[in-house]
Amino acid sequence: MAKITFQYENGDTVESFASAGESLLDVAKKSNVPIDAPCSGNGSCGKCRVKLLSGELDSKMTRHITEEEYAAGWRLSCCSSVTGDVTVEVPDIASAYKSRMKVADLSSKEEIAIFEQAKAGVEGAGIEMKNNLEVIDVVMDPPTLDDTMPDNERLVWKIREVTGVQKVRLPFSVIKDLAANLRESNFNCKCVIRKTANDIFVYDVLPGDQEARIGGLAIDIGTTTVSAILLDLKTGEILGKGSAGNGQIRYGADVINRIIESQKPGGKRNLQKAIIDETLNPMIDEICRSAKFPSSKIYRMSIASNTTMNHLLLGVDANSVRMEPYIPTFFKTNSVFAQDLGINVHPAAHILLAPNIGSYVGGDITAGALVSMIWNRPEYSLFIDLGTNGELVFGNEDFLMSCACSAGPAFEGGDISCGMRATDGAIEAVAIDKDTMEPTLSIIGDEGQKPVGLCGSGIIDMISELFVTGIINAKGKFQREGERIRHDKYGMGSYVIAFEKDAGGTKDIEITEVDIDNFIRAKGAIFSAIRTMLASLDFTVDMIDDVYVAGGIGSGINMKNAVTIGMFPDIPLEKFHYIGNSSLTGAYCMLLSTPAERKLYEVAANMTYMELSTVPTYMDEFVACCFIPHTDSQIFPSVQLR
Repeated sequence: MAKITFQYENGDTVESFASAGESLLDVAKKSNVPIDAPCSGNGSCGKCRVKLLSGELDSKMTRHITEEEYAAGWRLSCCSSVTGDVTVEVPDIASAYKSRMKVADLSSKEEIAIFEQAKAGVEGAGIEMKNNLEVIDVVMDPPTLDDTMPDNERLVWKIREVTGVQKVRLPFSVIKDLAANLRESNFNCKCVIRKTANDIFVYDVLPGDQEARIGGLAIDIGTTTVSAILLDLKTGEILGKGSAGNGQIRYGADVINRIIESQKPGGKRNLQKAIIDETLNPMIDEICRSAKFPSSKIYRMSIASNTTMNHLLLGVDANSVRMEPYIPTFFKTNSVFAQDLGINVHPAAHILLAPNIGSYVGGDITAGALVSMIWNRPEYSLFIDLGTNGELVFGNEDFLMSCACSAGPAFEGGDISCGMRATDGAIEAVAIDKDTMEPTLSIIGDEGQKPVGLCGSGIIDMISELFVTGIINAKGKFQREGERIRHDKYGMGSYVIAFEKDAGGTKDIEITEVDIDNFIRAKGAIFSAIRTMLASLDFTVDMIDDVYVAGGIGSGINMKNAVTIGMFPDIPLEKFHYIGNSSLTGAYCMLLSTPAERKLYEVAANMTYMELSTVPTYMDEFVACCFIPHTDSQIFPSVQLR
């Protein structure tokens, strides 16, 4: 057995042991060492770079590491096999999905406005923003030798008297401490309950003179990124927000690779631990610590995520999702509690899962459709969620149709050699001077932040600018020469966005023809899905009244640039509306309001799911879209070169 030492940039180390010939990436996975591996270890993404500090590895040369970098010790962990004792450095950029957890107190008006706007839209449709959690005062006569009723029955009888509801449920988490709690308060207590017309569920029994706080947590579990907000459900106040990378990403950037990983021995448990133990629980702890709110007082959670993420979160077999006829285990379930999953909130907290409607259209889309309000308008609207997959909903108050396309992780930085998530150091907007070919960059982070890579909105701008300035042609090939344009020994072109001296990493930041080709396929998947779905309804793009674009790919999308590259239809720009992370805002409304929760189930039930893989014309549409902007220039009359 060989000793493997993983060393982080901050000096921390993790030691493990491995057999000769074992992949270094597999060793990292079993040791819970966070190495970003979007391609799940097939060597195509080049993101799992580590630096060899001592010892030897059997490492293949790849196009992702230059000869100079190889000589300096850089290796791809997926292409490196163990031969003996070794120490490797895990760079911050490789483990960024775990190390760059962010927590905010949401004190800014801009942050609050996102959720207030969503709430106002739902309220405007006549839906009351009120949940069914409340606090009641319960005063009982203490037991005596003449009154020997057990504590649980004494409490139940009094709650019936106070509320008028006959069915009262006490979970074990209440019963196990009931004797001490009642006697500590001399049988004068407060009860945190969930009240419906048919029953009462008791979450907590507290002393009568103690403040009863009711917390709620809304979570968006994306394939790449996880976001959450903490609410005071008594007042509706937003107390805090957090985000982190999805720890499952080391098992693959897309849902298919993760489903395949889940079929390996221990795979389902590993993926469930990655999202719960490595992502959700640390993030919840950080949010609650920042907000000075006890996590044990979170009694209600809402989660919006895609169909596969729902299955992997619950530890449910997801293999049928990817196998024809693509049938998930469930669309909707109301039977999950925090203690079932080991989530660090109140053990009896009810977990509300936004319902799925298809194998590749999940609760994140139904939640987004709710707050986009397209179900409440007579106009024909298109809702687009740009994430690791592209999901669409089209319709109005009379009908809704949805579909999903396999866009890959490009919109969140995957499949792009210089790609990254929308965090500090990410280039989120780009402009290129036509004559000098010099870029002007907008970078996420504090003033003086150096660029590290491109996030989704930056990639859209970059490819659009390269095209309209004539640096690349419609096929994404470089056709101009200059200081920033390079060609490798195979003739493959690239554009240097930032030279090493100006960048926040260890090398130049550049976008290659391979990157551009990957993104062209991603944007082509989106536009071909739009055209295919509209055609199935006998609609054309000029019949779209509004387009609502969602997704956490940056501070916002330059819609003109998205049209220029052929990702969105060429319609008046005022019809486009960027609505941010609609999955999280939908989960927020679902958490805050029981009527909104019911409306979400109704919207999902009335949505028709279209499986694009069964439509014969889809692949023809897709091939036609794999140019900038399209093989048929008449579809994009407004696109012009500078």
